[in-house]
Amino acid sequence: MMFTLTEVASLNDIQPTYRILKPWWDVFMDYLGLVMLMLAIFAMTMQITKDQVACLPCLEEPEEISGAKPNSFPQQTTQASSAAPGAPVMTGAPLITKDLPDEVVHEIHVTHQHTSVLSEKFVNQPQPTGVRTNLDFQQYVFINQICYHVALPWYSKYFPYLTLIHTLVLMVSSNFWFKYPKTSSKIEHFVSILGRCFESPWTTKALSETACEDSEENKQRLTGTSSAPKQVSLEGKDEGTNVNSSTPMLGVKFSADKPIAEVPSSLTILDKKDGEQAKALFEKVRKFRAHVEDSDFIYKLYVAQTVVKTVKFILILSYTSTFLAKINFKHDCEPDIKQLTGYRKFFCTHNMAFMLNKLLVSYMALILIYGMACLYSLFWVFRRPLKEYSFEKVREESSFSDIPDVKNDFAFLLHMVDQYDQLYSKRFGVFLSEVSENKLREISLNHEWTFEKLRQLVTRNAQDQQELHLFMLSGLPNAVFDLTDLEVLKLELIPEVRFSAKVSQMTSLQELHLCHCPAKVEQTGFAFLRDHLRCLHVKFTDVAEIPTWVYLLRSLRELNLIGNLSSENNKMIGLESMRDLRHLKTLCLKSNLTKMPTNITELSPHLIKLVVHNDGTKLLVLNSLKKMASLIELELHTCELERIPHAIFSLTNLQELDLKSNNIRTIEEIISFQHLKRLTCLKLWHNKIITIPSSIGQVKSLEALHLSHNKLESLPPALFTLPKLRHLDVGHNSITILPPDVGLLHNLQHLAINSNKLEVLPKPLFRCNKLKVLCLGNNALTVLPEAVGQLVQLTQLELRGNCLDRLPAQLGNCRMLRKNGLVVEDHLFDTLPVEVKESISLETNTFSSGL
Repeated sequence: MMFTLTEVASLNDIQPTYRILKPWWDVFMDYLGLVMLMLAIFAMTMQITKDQVACLPCLEEPEEISGAKPNSFPQQTTQASSAAPGAPVMTGAPLITKDLPDEVVHEIHVTHQHTSVLSEKFVNQPQPTGVRTNLDFQQYVFINQICYHVALPWYSKYFPYLTLIHTLVLMVSSNFWFKYPKTSSKIEHFVSILGRCFESPWTTKALSETACEDSEENKQRLTGTSSAPKQVSLEGKDEGTNVNSSTPMLGVKFSADKPIAEVPSSLTILDKKDGEQAKALFEKVRKFRAHVEDSDFIYKLYVAQTVVKTVKFILILSYTSTFLAKINFKHDCEPDIKQLTGYRKFFCTHNMAFMLNKLLVSYMALILIYGMACLYSLFWVFRRPLKEYSFEKVREESSFSDIPDVKNDFAFLLHMVDQYDQLYSKRFGVFLSEVSENKLREISLNHEWTFEKLRQLVTRNAQDQQELHLFMLSGLPNAVFDLTDLEVLKLELIPEVRFSAKVSQMTSLQELHLCHCPAKVEQTGFAFLRDHLRCLHVKFTDVAEIPTWVYLLRSLRELNLIGNLSSENNKMIGLESMRDLRHLKTLCLKSNLTKMPTNITELSPHLIKLVVHNDGTKLLVLNSLKKMASLIELELHTCELERIPHAIFSLTNLQELDLKSNNIRTIEEIISFQHLKRLTCLKLWHNKIITIPSSIGQVKSLEALHLSHNKLESLPPALFTLPKLRHLDVGHNSITILPPDVGLLHNLQHLAINSNKLEVLPKPLFRCNKLKVLCLGNNALTVLPEAVGQLVQLTQLELRGNCLDRLPAQLGNCRMLRKNGLVVEDHLFDTLPVEVKESISLETNTFSSGL
């Protein structure tokens, strides 16, 4: 059987792209394996196509064959033409004339005599001599076959086949890690990503930008100039330097005087398609790293196959050298065929012995070289830790100092690639750098979000301010800084926000929202924000995400922190020192606190408003509130409070208290509010209050009282003795009777008693002629008194959800009541006289046209 070269080559067929993972010794061993394979096939071919042995009988004990004597007949002068090569001259057989007629016998003798005379006459030679064996050709063929299996050593017969098997095993071992399912998928993925990273236009551009930055640095270093802004780091662990002598940085680290080179515009232009492909490559590299770095299976498999090849080499070399001497040209054969040939012993020659001996020596030489390569491979594998790979050299040569070191199979594959060409790893490292990824995002972002596009997104908010809301971008477009008249900037779910020095162009910017947006700021930009920013909203998941420069915005008036500040999840509340927020007036904490952070007390001299929305977590410790003597407004929402905290009674400057959505059942402590002479607004809504104590009448300064969404069934008369009360909201309770004493509230302007169980309205109510808003919806009223016409300043009247049959015509006396302020069913509105309806509608139109 013959092998074609194509079939042989397919045994060592590895995809060309895998060559980057084959170091020189593996390539060398592949070539050696191919040579050994060809040598084995050549030896097999020679052995199959050539005669293996040729044998002669040993005649030291001649014997008769079938009763005939060896020398009883004359010898023939010619050899049998069909004798086997190398066989002795065979003598002719005697003439047999026993059964022939006399005439024929006579004719044969005459012819034989004539032939002898002619032979002696024309052939002047002596009679041939030799050993008469009495064996024909077929017997020699039989003897050769028997002696091939009996006399020839097994290694002489099977050497070519063994070399073929050994070579195939070595070739399979060399490439097993490319074919094994658990490794081939990772290797194939790695090679694919590596090739794309190497050929990506972004790789070239990123490295080119690095070269430009390096050359620009050298120029700056030579000229000694340093005009570019410094960077502000967000790393809270770094020791800070001072912005000035009086403002400690508290974790904000400014970089050294290293200028930031402007990247040439030609290098920042990247085709959109190339940019998308590069961003996809960053994502693939990130996922591949996470998938491969957690195991070292590829490394172990490569080591195992190298050990197998080394053991195989030692085994082949040891037993082959032993059998090398047994491949001889001459062999003695004693087959048990004496009864067939008459001879016991034969002398044989192994025709392929010389060639096989040379081929075996060549094979041993190749195996020895192969083994040396295996030993070198093992030495390389164990010489240094291949499960760790450092990009230190790449970091030194480029500006991407954040390229991380990798480990396990990821590191091993990169070590293998370095044996092919270290440029692959260098270019691949670009896609491991977050700095590189951020640069790519910045280029793509600025290309997509132009000034014109951003200008179209600017809107007017409720405060009539120009506002821009950017959501889920990859970064902050540079064109934002060109919106010089922007007043409110909202950034949400943007992973990389960087305020450059160009933010100083936004002279109208006063309010900034950072919702899950880690933000960095350059020093020049920070100086601008520090002096101009008035309101800041920061929403975060963990307290460590709050930018450290936030605590240095000395001109800040309002700070809103929304996120997890719980001491259970943080060993200590991570708010930095707030003493530098010297102008902060409003602090809003929407979190899950169990106690008030101690750092907040540093704001006590100047903090006016404190808001704590606790998201259902019970606020236990409030003693620090006592130190905040300047506090004017206090909101404690959803803090699971069961009583009014006593610490509040020490806030002598407090004007507004909001205890919304707690578990307050009793408010007996309300008498203590009489010491808070400035308290004007008390909000106890959305609680579980059952009764209002009579001591509420002692809080003479109250102007607004919110008790809606409780469990009140009645209102105490003392409530209506509050002379300054202007706003009373007791809606969404179970009140059945509104006391007539309500008429004593001469300054009442807003009364909300909707969603209760009122059946009748007391007439004294309509003495409150300063009422502007009266909410009576969702009760059980059957009649609206005609005295409602006395409320001449009424602008809003809610009656929907009652049992009214008609509306009094006296509503026409409420000159300020308009159609949009009258909340009532349409059929009830139709019961009004036509002139009243026209008056209300006319006034509405007149008011609208006036506006």
